[in-house]
Amino acid sequence: MLKNFLLILVFGLFYNEYSYSKDNYFLEAKKLYESENYEESKFLFQKDIVFNPKKAVSYLFLAKIFKLEDNLKEEEKNLNTALLLDPKNEEAMLLLMDIEIERSNFTKVKELKESFEKVCSSLCAQITSINEKLKNFDVKNES
Repeated sequence: MLKNFLLILVFGLFYNEYSYSKDNYFLEAKKLYESENYEESKFLFQKDIVFNPKKAVSYLFLAKIFKLEDNLKEEEKNLNTALLLDPKNEEAMLLLMDIEIERSNFTKVKELKESFEKVCSSLCAQITSINEKLKNFDVKNES
């Protein structure tokens, strides 16, 4: 009886420590990101994705880090994954619109903009910035 109790206790402690640490990868990564320790935060966001592969916000933060590193391919890949997991992710849509504006892919920008306008709740004012970028591009092309 005591032996079973000890086994359960040890297993419980191990399981709690395991689940506690895997759930904290995101929180620790976010703290490191906010303190501009991007390399370590990137590692922890990637680790968080191993344990929580459907956590869109980890992909979003990775995209932001890759943007800072000028790694467009990885930035875009992570933004697309974030949107696949969370199609209403406003920030991912905005970042992807910026990429597509740089590419002059206005069909994709229009698509994203329409989706964004349907779901926006907290970043709605940012669409003004996108419209301004589109307007500026049109003016440059008319010259």
